[in-house]
Amino acid sequence: MRTLAAWCHDRRRTVIGLWVAAFVVLAALWGSAAGDYVNNFRLPGTESQRAYDLLKDRFPQQAGDTATVVFAVDRGKVLDAGNRPTIEQAVATIKKSPEVLAVGDPFAGGAPVSRDGRITFAQIQFRKSSGDVDVKQVKAMAENTLALDGKGGVQVALGGDVIHWSTAQQGGAGEIFGILVAAIVLFMTLGVVAMGLPLLNALFAMVVSLALMAVIGTRVLDVVDWSPQLAAMIGIGVGIDYALLILNRFRLERGAGREVREATLIALDTSGRAVLFAGIVVVIAMLGMMLLGISFLYGPAIGAALSVLATMIASLTLIPAILGTRIGRRIKRAKATSADEETGFAARWSRFVADRPLPVAVLALAVLIALALPALHMRLSTSDASTYKKDDTTRVAYDLLKQGFGAGFNAPLLLAVELPKGGDQAALAQIGDALKKQDGIAQVLPPVVNDAGDTATMIAYPTTTPQDERTDETVKTARDTTLPPIERETGTRVSIGGATATNLDFSATIRDKLPLFIGVVVGLSLLLLAVVFRSLLIPVKAGIFNLLSITGAFGVVTLIFQDGHLASLFGDATGPIESFLPIMVFAVVFGLSMDYEVFLVSRMHEEWTHTRDARYAVRHGLAMTGRVVTAAAIIMIAVFGAFAIGNERALAMMGVGFAAAIFIDAFIIRLLLLPAVMHLVGPAMWWMPAWLERRLPHLNIEPPESAELPSRQGGEPQPVSV
Repeated sequence: MRTLAAWCHDRRRTVIGLWVAAFVVLAALWGSAAGDYVNNFRLPGTESQRAYDLLKDRFPQQAGDTATVVFAVDRGKVLDAGNRPTIEQAVATIKKSPEVLAVGDPFAGGAPVSRDGRITFAQIQFRKSSGDVDVKQVKAMAENTLALDGKGGVQVALGGDVIHWSTAQQGGAGEIFGILVAAIVLFMTLGVVAMGLPLLNALFAMVVSLALMAVIGTRVLDVVDWSPQLAAMIGIGVGIDYALLILNRFRLERGAGREVREATLIALDTSGRAVLFAGIVVVIAMLGMMLLGISFLYGPAIGAALSVLATMIASLTLIPAILGTRIGRRIKRAKATSADEETGFAARWSRFVADRPLPVAVLALAVLIALALPALHMRLSTSDASTYKKDDTTRVAYDLLKQGFGAGFNAPLLLAVELPKGGDQAALAQIGDALKKQDGIAQVLPPVVNDAGDTATMIAYPTTTPQDERTDETVKTARDTTLPPIERETGTRVSIGGATATNLDFSATIRDKLPLFIGVVVGLSLLLLAVVFRSLLIPVKAGIFNLLSITGAFGVVTLIFQDGHLASLFGDATGPIESFLPIMVFAVVFGLSMDYEVFLVSRMHEEWTHTRDARYAVRHGLAMTGRVVTAAAIIMIAVFGAFAIGNERALAMMGVGFAAAIFIDAFIIRLLLLPAVMHLVGPAMWWMPAWLERRLPHLNIEPPESAELPSRQGGEPQPVSV
């Protein structure tokens, strides 16, 4: 680390030039040669995926995604002659899109009409699945069609996931607010000169990582379209945090009277090591999502890992190079003192916890349990269009269809039926009759058979909405009870697809792979901590505390988005928690929680190594690091919280979950529970059996006890016994 810091400091023009060149070149490529983001979602080996694959292979006309165009009037009948021009113009506009295979004509006869005659719809059949359609073409078609809304007194709305993800507007002023809060906190922590360096560090790393993902990643993988937002959110927060930690140590060393070069080398050789190990843990957690085998998560996992990796490299190379310029000499110094001489809130708080460890630990645990309790009734599923913004056209279409045709009309079950050899279609009538008699099924449409006569599709409508728990039970009953006897009797094979069935399969896939995911991520991270801190209890404590912060975050998300408390801040829509959220929150929060663990405990370990006084090490480590951990947490919370404002409900959930977990981890665990427990355990916290210590490799999070302190510029390092 000293060698790296010295090289970057002494060759600052080269390092800064390389970063600027990478920034400019990749930004240009990002704008001109970036691939396309998609919304492909595949679950190999599941029944719902088998239904889609079967249709794509044998019945391609039915394999593309579908949407609906809904027409409604306030007075009279929707199919009155006076409404015909507007409706036909809308249908013609949709047909013009190269992405559309066919669209129904409400005036062609047999069009479904609500009982009061005021609502009708036509189905739109796309040529491809939602992940393969040209989003720009679909958006253009939607905008041209919705331009007719209200013409001649006819309300026009478009429904379906393809429409929603093509037209939804993400983000807004929230991200700007997050950056503004970060700038204010940095100013208060570092002063006016240094406050821009963490922001600059995050900006360079974010642009480089997002450009690499856009130019290279999208051409190799199917990267979901919200991956850049997730990567940017994590990259900004982590990039600011890492630079803040290094700059804080640099200011302390300058305050101790060291020259700029010497202070830079020591900052990188101490806090830089913490950044390196913390970044590795976060990357492990991000890439661990790929163990689930769900391609939908590969893009977010790689994008977030790449973002953290870029911010870590920038912190360890760009920051020391910038400190070597005039900026380094102008940065405000901070005074370093002993634990007994320290002043300020962090020092007073550290003494308070040291004097009352047991009451503080009990209080922190009580708060954590209270926050986690709502997670006990958290329901994982996929929310439907009722949770979208009220002016979203897919929400309008959802409400109209529910009003005109029943709650379950928005939750169709797609049945793909493999017929026995010879094209025997007698089983189709049995399947339809059995489903009509099943509780929870409102209607079954007639089957549609392919030209070869070996495959058919059927649509069944449940009586309940897509996100209703009873709809899940309807699918399970059809799969496990209603259809198997007919399959055995007739030799057919029925595969149920659709949004509800896909969500059930997704939840089952996550449940089956979750032990492997948690085992690898937690195991590797805790093993790394054991090697770094030469302790058995430190990694065990870290693992337990991280799980507590994650559980508390789940409780907060459940309280807001499922139970409805404070839901008005995020669109006022309640429903189940998205099935993929626990995986995303666990991976991101576990990694970021380890950041604060490493930042805080590394300083405590440094003092323990030098003094062998456990109480002093915890007091001094918390007093010296508490302020920077608090500042870093406020920045991260602002970035994540701002991300939740103005975004889709699923993305808002992630933002709130991340922000809540960081708040819990930084302010309840790191400033209360962790130091209290370490005071209660004492020197035993740093214990490791001698036989195990001899067998583990040495990865020092701070310079070894016999480290060489860096000398002034131009001189050789002088060996100093510490």
